[in-house]
Amino acid sequence: MTNGSRKAIFAAFFANLGIAISKFIGFLLTGSASLLAETIHSAADTGNQMLLFLGGQRARKSATPEHPFGYGRERYFWAFAVALVLFSMGGMFALYEGISKFRDPHEVESLGIAIVILIVAIALESFSLRTAVKESNPVRQPGTSWWRFIRRTKQPELPVVLLEDVGALIGLFFALGGVITAHVTDDARWDAAGSISIGLLLIVIAIVLVIEMKSLLIGESASADMREAIIAAIESSAHVDQLIHIRTEHIGPDEILVGAKIEYWSSMSADQLVAAINATEEAIRVAVPAATVIYLEPDLQRTDHPDLVALDESPSDTH
Repeated sequence: MTNGSRKAIFAAFFANLGIAISKFIGFLLTGSASLLAETIHSAADTGNQMLLFLGGQRARKSATPEHPFGYGRERYFWAFAVALVLFSMGGMFALYEGISKFRDPHEVESLGIAIVILIVAIALESFSLRTAVKESNPVRQPGTSWWRFIRRTKQPELPVVLLEDVGALIGLFFALGGVITAHVTDDARWDAAGSISIGLLLIVIAIVLVIEMKSLLIGESASADMREAIIAAIESSAHVDQLIHIRTEHIGPDEILVGAKIEYWSSMSADQLVAAINATEEAIRVAVPAATVIYLEPDLQRTDHPDLVALDESPSDTH
């Protein structure tokens, strides 16, 4: 896990912990359905940051005979678990609470307290989002939109924190709008509507995260830039005639598996071929340090090669 990811998670953890406590106190004083929904949302987010830390720690375990490629994908699994928590404890609870209060409205008490707590929460959540954006910028390529960054990054923690913070901020404005409108119209169902809106928003965000983390768990190829760098390193390596085919896959956010068939000079002896393969591996690692597992097979190019008949690998822009 990068230092940027850790800083973003730390900021989100402490912000959400403080927000959850203040919102719960606000709910006890006001009885607001929106504040209760936001309390559960922030409590879930606080737990989610702990899950992301857990994933980062477990991913550092050394490889074992049962897991020879290590535990890098632990980070993807725990990010997937975060999406499920966000869906169930955040979205579904807020939706249930909102529907219940819509059917049986409860007047919001101490409006001033509710507004102050929500404004404080907005300030804390803005700080968390600012930290996540700041730490994501060095990873995000220039000119890449935030949506494309969330879809394409292999670092699971950053899109999770970004989407959680954006969802939390929007949810806070929904809650603020709900309690104020409920007071102005003297209709507590507006507060319930705020809770329902929060629930639907969190469900949408959770579904987006589930789709993205599922794709990473299944296995995604290296980015187009990394793949081009690997190909260039192979083709420029000494004694290489041509690259026949290549496959890449992320076995962790910072680890790439590379498998390739390469045609080397046919005039080389066995010892020379071994030395050429080792030199190619070294060239790949220099070009792309994340290429930690490399399998190169010498072969001959032919038109009926089974690997050429199969569908060529091409980095996907969408999952």
